[in-house]
Amino acid sequence: MKRRLSERKRKMDFPRIESKLLSVSMVALFLLLSCGEGTAPVSIPKKGGLPAADAKKAATAKVEEKKEAEKEEVYSYSSSGKPDPFKPFLQLTPFRGPRSAPLTPLQKYETSQLKLVAVLFTPEGNIGLVEDATGKGYFVKKGTLVGKNDGTVTKILNDRVMIEEVFLDVLGQKKVNEIALLLQKAEEGGEK
Repeated sequence: MKRRLSERKRKMDFPRIESKLLSVSMVALFLLLSCGEGTAPVSIPKKGGLPAADAKKAATAKVEEKKEAEKEEVYSYSSSGKPDPFKPFLQLTPFRGPRSAPLTPLQKYETSQLKLVAVLFTPEGNIGLVEDATGKGYFVKKGTLVGKNDGTVTKILNDRVMIEEVFLDVLGQKKVNEIALLLQKAEEGGEK
């Protein structure tokens, strides 16, 4: 019976020994892996102090380390060849050449401020009667400059006047914007 008890103790001690061996090997592995990657050990000066030559070398080494640290902290950004992040990505700008003639009264208004009041049919071509926001009327023919964005009247139809504006897109390509001024229908019972 004593044999059985001693065998049981051995069997119970085996997992304890195994766990102790495992924990010791883990600590050894951790220490082994962590060695070698740190900074070089610093030697502690003795009471006599550093010799003069060693002190100068240490001082120059510290100055060089500070200079290297300052060099690493300096950062400069070059924006050449990069788009401005504060400008809209898609922006239509009117294509404007050099102006040789003064602006006409119709070029001082946005095309949205103008309304087509009448269309006259003549043998030379149709003529549109356009009214500005103040109520003043203007005659427009094909080729008349209209609007602040250098629009040109391209067609005058029975019920509308077509205006074409040329823009430069973000890529610098010419784009055409067509605007239609529709004829305002008269309401029954008098003027509008």
